[in-house]
Amino acid sequence: MHPETRRDSGIEKHGVDTIPESDRTGRPRDVAGILLGSNMCLGVVIFGWLPASFGLEFWPAIASMVAGTLLGTVLVAPLALVSFRTATNLSTSSGGTFGVRGRLIGSMIGLLLSLGYAALTVWTGGAAIVGPLHRLFGFPDGGASFSAAYAVLAVLSVLIAIFGYRLLTRMSKWVAAGTLALMALGIVAYAGKFSTAPVTDAGYAMGDFWTTWALSAVAAGLSGPMAFITLLGDYSRYVSPRRYSGPSVFVASAVGMVLGLLVPQLFGTFTAFASGAADDYVGPLVAAAPVWFLIPLLLNGVFGTIGNAGALIYSMGLDLDAILPPLSRVQATILTSVASTALVFLGYFVWDAEDAVTAFVLLLTAIGAPWAVITLIGFHRCRGRYDPDALQVYNRRSRGGLYWFTGGWNLRAVAAWAIGSTIGLLSVDTALFRGPLTEWTFGLDLSFALAAVTTAAAYLLLTIGSPQPVPDAATPEVPAQAASA
Repeated sequence: MHPETRRDSGIEKHGVDTIPESDRTGRPRDVAGILLGSNMCLGVVIFGWLPASFGLEFWPAIASMVAGTLLGTVLVAPLALVSFRTATNLSTSSGGTFGVRGRLIGSMIGLLLSLGYAALTVWTGGAAIVGPLHRLFGFPDGGASFSAAYAVLAVLSVLIAIFGYRLLTRMSKWVAAGTLALMALGIVAYAGKFSTAPVTDAGYAMGDFWTTWALSAVAAGLSGPMAFITLLGDYSRYVSPRRYSGPSVFVASAVGMVLGLLVPQLFGTFTAFASGAADDYVGPLVAAAPVWFLIPLLLNGVFGTIGNAGALIYSMGLDLDAILPPLSRVQATILTSVASTALVFLGYFVWDAEDAVTAFVLLLTAIGAPWAVITLIGFHRCRGRYDPDALQVYNRRSRGGLYWFTGGWNLRAVAAWAIGSTIGLLSVDTALFRGPLTEWTFGLDLSFALAAVTTAAAYLLLTIGSPQPVPDAATPEVPAQAASA
């Protein structure tokens, strides 16, 4: 058997170590493909329901999602270039700016983002399995059935995550093709019930149109790209700068995010208005579906869910591996899958769906945006040149190196992140928490914009006279062998 075939067919051997050049066999189109395929699931579709649940009419709902998604992509897509240059994941790469210990901030943000979205994906996927089975065959639709569906989806997802990058890359192509066909059938299935009128009689969620529209742009639009702030590097690290250009990686990442998010979310908005989904999405979606569409819906509930949840659990495993180096990637993946499954059961038995999802994405956007801004400023300042070996100091449980700063922390970057995150959290407006700064923004949720601008200003001011560490010309940017993890 050819050596490359053996690598492709087995469990991925790399964690957050530096990927050696011989293993960097990915292509920019693989990055776009996995971003498209892994998002073709109800866990992403459901974000298209949020604008409808907020009381918006159809076309304002569409406009808010498109505007938020495009804005978020402009900020997030360049992050793929960081791991493209460092050959490791994004949270580890951020050590070049935050310090080799300070990059734990990125690891924690990535872990929380993936944890929440993985739980949401399995939660909605379970409903898409139980609902059709109940209508088709009369299976019970109580807690026991949901629990069984969640358990099966969790096990399949973690198996995909354990095999890792190459299985995810291959699987995403099939999931994308199948789900696009399902959505085309779905438009036919729900077209007769579609209306542009609001689905709820409760009025605008925030009391007036523009405040509600802004909430939708952030919660349903901007939050999508923000979910990728630490995930993009998981795939661009496998693309070699010796064979591909930075612009090709950027374009692939941007196209993959825009299509991977807007296609399923727009389908979610269309079906939300067609099914009259006000307080819940999946239940009305199943109830309004013609019988012939239940099988395609069931198939997406299985394959779309395990594709998306597998990618998210894979990313969680990398982040936990970066936080706890003694763990292997496989061990970290299994532990994080247990945590995400626990959140699934809490989401079903304890929390209110709409309030929990909205609050989750807004709060994490508020603390994730400052980290992304600082990481991108650092990338610009070092002109994309990093010392890959020095980035691995924490993973080797050693000390020193180009990015040691003060005990492994760049205190200026950490302070700027803390300032920006605080402003962001004080500016969010959700049903569960309303920041005091919203009184100064006319009730609009400007948490993302305020957090990003405040962070950039704080970091630039705090680092006056403190240049970004840049390796000298003799330091190889892509080492021939992986650093020790």
